[in-house]
Parts: sequence; C-alpha cells; structure tokens
Amino acid sequence: MKMKTLQEEEVDQENLKEEELQNKLLHKKTIKELIAPAGIDASNLDYLKIISNVTRYVRSFYVSSLPRSCTFPELFRDLYMFGDINTSIYINPVSEAKSQNDLNKVITELETERVVASDKGKINRESILAQKRFETEQLRDSIAAGFNKLYEATIVSTLFTYSLDDLDRLTKMLANEMSKNLVGIKSAWAFQEEAFKDNLPLMENKIKKVHTFDRPSMGTVFPFLTSEVGHSTGVPIGFNAQTGVPILFDNFNSSLTNYNMVIFAKSGAGKSVTMKTLISRSSVLMGIESLALDAEGEYYAVAEALGGINVVISPTSQTVINLFDVEVEKVKDEITGKEREVLNIENKVEDVTQALVTMARGSTQSTEVNELTKQIIAEAVAEEYASLGITSNPQSLYEAADGVSLLAKKKKDMPTIGSWYRRIQRKAAQNENADYRFHYSYLLKVMKQYIREYDGQMAYFDGQSTFDLLEGAPFINLDISQLEERFARPLAQQILLSWIWEKFVKKNSEDRTKASQKRVIVDEAWMLLPYPEAVDFLNKMARRARKRNVSLAIISQRFQDFYEKPEAQAVLTSSDTKLFLAQDKSEIQYLKEVFKLSDGEASFLVTCQRGQGLLKVGSDTAILQITPTKKEFEFVETNLNKLAQMKRNEQ
Repeated sequence: MKMKTLQEEEVDQENLKEEELQNKLLHKKTIKELIAPAGIDASNLDYLKIISNVTRYVRSFYVSSLPRSCTFPELFRDLYMFGDINTSIYINPVSEAKSQNDLNKVITELETERVVASDKGKINRESILAQKRFETEQLRDSIAAGFNKLYEATIVSTLFTYSLDDLDRLTKMLANEMSKNLVGIKSAWAFQEEAFKDNLPLMENKIKKVHTFDRPSMGTVFPFLTSEVGHSTGVPIGFNAQTGVPILFDNFNSSLTNYNMVIFAKSGAGKSVTMKTLISRSSVLMGIESLALDAEGEYYAVAEALGGINVVISPTSQTVINLFDVEVEKVKDEITGKEREVLNIENKVEDVTQALVTMARGSTQSTEVNELTKQIIAEAVAEEYASLGITSNPQSLYEAADGVSLLAKKKKDMPTIGSWYRRIQRKAAQNENADYRFHYSYLLKVMKQYIREYDGQMAYFDGQSTFDLLEGAPFINLDISQLEERFARPLAQQILLSWIWEKFVKKNSEDRTKASQKRVIVDEAWMLLPYPEAVDFLNKMARRARKRNVSLAIISQRFQDFYEKPEAQAVLTSSDTKLFLAQDKSEIQYLKEVFKLSDGEASFLVTCQRGQGLLKVGSDTAILQITPTKKEFEFVETNLNKLAQMKRNEQ
C-alpha cells in the first residue's frame, strides 16, 4: 500500500474544506428554514417562547364551540382584528353522499331520543328534539336539491406578546370578547407546537378540531366586508359605490369626537360641488346655518338659491369689516351649569395682534418683524381698547348711562386700523429708546398701505364695519375672489376668520340645547399656510369650534403644503370627517403616509372619476359617489362649459 506523504494529506484537507464550502454556497434553504425563527422553546405545554433579538411569547387557540346561527360579518371579527394575532381557517367540502348519510344518521338519532323523551313525559325535551329534527331534515333536503352544501372547518389563532403577563391578560380579554358572540375558544394545551405550525404557510392542518358549517354560515368566516359609513340621521351626501346604499351624513352626530371636516382633491375633482351640495341639503333638511370664505367666487349662486347673503370684499366695494370688532360671548359655568356673559378682551388683543403682524410682514414675509415689533403692535392694540374704556366687563362695550336697560344701550364705536396707526405715530414721536426706533419706523412705512387716510391700496379693512351678520340666515357668502391672490387674499382670509369668530361662532351658546348648528367653510385653505399667525388662528379655531357647536370645513387642493408644515397638521387631527376625491399622483404618497391608506385606496384615488372619493368618518371608510340632482346642478356646477351645455339643453 502506498502511503501518502504529509504534503499530499495537507492538499487533500484543503480540497475537502473547499468542497464543503462550495456545498454550503450551493445549498438551497427549505421553506421551513426560511420562515423558522432563531429558536423556539416549546418546553411549556400552554405557550411557546420565540427566542430571537427580542423574546416573544406565543399562545395558540382553536374554536371549540359555535352559536346555533352565524351573523355576517361579526362572528370572528376579534380573531382577525385583536392586536397582534394570526388566524388560519382550514376548509374542506363534504361530499353530498357523506352529507346525506351523516344527516340521515343524525335524524334517526334525534327521532329515537324524541320517542324516549315522549315515553318519559318530558314534553319540553320532546319539543326541542322535534324542532332539531325538522331543521336537520330541511338542511338535508336543501343539500339534496343542490341549494346548500356542508363544509368541515378548523379555525386556529395565534396570539403574540412581549411578556407572559400580557399574554395571560390578552388571552382572558380575547376569550371574553369572543364569548359575546357565543363563540368558545380554548388554548391548544399540550399541542401548542402543532397549533403554531397550523398558522404558518405550510398548509397542514395538524390539530384537526373541526366544526361543520353549511354554505351560508361558512360565508361568515371570511373577513372581507364593505364598511358602511353614515348615521341614522342627517342628509343624503351620496351613495356607497360598492353597495349602492345611500349614505346619510350628520355633521353634528354625537358619535363624532368633533364636528370638523377636511376635503382634499385636485382641481376639477368636485370639491366645491360636493360642499355646495352638502350646504344646500343640510340647510333645507336640517336647518344648519353655513358661512363660506369664498376664495374663488364659486358660492354666489348657492347663496342666491337658498335666500342667503352675498358680501363682496374688494378694493372697489363699499363693504368694510373692522378687524377690531369684539363681541360678548355666553359661557356655561362648569359648577352651576348656568350661562353667564363674558368679554374676553385679552384673547381679542392677541387675535388682532396676530393679524397686524401678518400685515407688517407682508407678502415677502419680512424678517425685520420680530418679537420687539410684535410687542409694539400688541401694546398699541391693548391701549386702543383701554382708551375707549373697554375691559373684561361686558357692559364696557356700551355707551348708555347708568340705570338704562342693557337692551337700550348703544354700542361704542370700535378702534380701527387707522386709529391704531395714529397711536403708533404718537408713540414713535415720544419714543426715546434706540432699540425701538427702527421698529417704529418700519411699522409706519409698511402699514401705511392699509390706512384709508393715506389712500392705501389695501385699506378695505380700515373703518367701522358697514355689515353685520344676521342671525338665522341659511347661508352667508364672503366673496374675496376679487382680491390679489398672492397676499391680499390670504390676509383677508385671516382677518375674516377672526371677524367670523366674533360675529358668527361666539354668538353660539355653549349650551347645546340652545345653540344652533353652524358651519364655517374655508375654501382653498392652502393660501393661509405660508403665514404662521394665520395658521395658528386656524388651529385654534379648529380646536375651539366644537365647544360652540360649530363645524369647521377645510377645503384644499394642495395637501402637500399641509404635509410639509407640521404646524398645520393640528387642523387634520381636529377633523373627524375626511373626504378625499380624485388626487394628483404627486400628492397621493403624502396622503397615504399621513392617513394610513392602503395601496388599493391610494390607487383608487388616483384613478377615480369626478364625484367619486373616499369618505372617512371616524374609523369607518367607504367609497362615496356624489351625484347632485338636476335641480341642484343649476347652482352647484362650477364648470362653465357644462353650465353652457345645460342652458342649451333647456332651450
């Protein structure tokens, strides 16, 4: 025998190692190896312990008992939706021959038990067995006629937690929830490993705890359902496109956490048509009073049709709305429950200051305006009210002498932007502080354009208000579409929001039994977003509106602007109702991320037709089809070509 040299043995060892390495590289992992965790401890009979980077505790269950009848789709909802849980259902159809034999056997057994119960005089027992036999015969005959079928099903669920205490707690909670639907579940004691494998994608039913279902009851186990959005009261806003069922929407339903709503859609998708339809129907059917900040001049016809009021704000109009207007409000005492009148002058000073800061910054958002500038503005605003004797006392708003009835009192003229500007002039002349000198000079230069005395091109908010809101008007439209779009229009939105809060919102009582239902619509709200003070006021209004039984409706076509401005997202979180109509592809990713839309929902919003959208009310979602009536189209349609076509058809 030839002996290998030491050198040859070393070569053989190297070849062997290389071959083993090559085999490892070429080895293909099995499915089990791909899905298996790092390690499973199956030493306990009632749960498994998955050992990896983070240890998890796992318990599997099977359905042990079922109710006599099943209702779609609530039966197994918690087995699908209960936290971190997986559920598998193994369904095997039973052949007709076996079904007939098994059911005939059951019928014979039931008849035998019935005869025995009759002989022993157990009338109740006999009646129950007779009813069961009748039901079984009906099932057998329907299967024989081809109208029904039997199935055997095993239902297994696996619950995951990060601690054993949580596993025990959630197990009890799940069992209690399932028992409400008369469904019993049991832990897969002593065969947790087999039950766990049943919930892996291996398609092997190892525990075989079967129940018999017929065809209708088998349909209840599938977790595919259409969400029905809507309320038992309200106005018909459209149809559920999946079911054809009309959707009733009540903006002030008690189930809503707040009454605000947002509508986002690309241009031409039907935002204004939707809102005008909602305004008109809710006015006629529910008596809801609405007020719109109309940035595009689209709501004029609605006001005319409802017998409402149109107010145009423009450089040439004679309408003046005074930023400094303040109203008494009624608040409910938390202790006594009685209403009392208050005059919150501190909040009003802050609101006016924010608007004047926006004016001072201008369209360029000048960085020259800082905290010192804001302090100068705020001090002058407070002094304006103080000079007229207006304090937190509601009676300080009136000029009447002592002893005269409050109803007979005459309200004082309010400060104006012009009187505030003249005060700034006097304070600047008296100022000796070098730190303030620049800011006074800056304000006197930039604010002159808002003063009527100097023929300012934006002086339409300087002066005493020439218009007051009438209580009970079905719809009030404040049209600002004739103002310059880049700065004058968003500035008007901010000033008018403050004025609307005083004249429209605060007049509503905090007592819901006395308060009327009101809606404020801010169209093209994206215009406000570049101006921090405007966004801040919009957020405050969204948070405080519900207390006054008022719904704030935000309409915009540029969701990306809201996404990129965290300060504006409070408006979204304060809105329980969200409507998304057709979206531009560039916007859909932002909507998907913020509102947790599924891929299917996102795809639908990119491809849906005009008037179709996704309605989210609380946690419920439905695909909405909005179709105004022919009569409504006469005043809700905004497409000029379609309006012309409608007129030709009438002729």
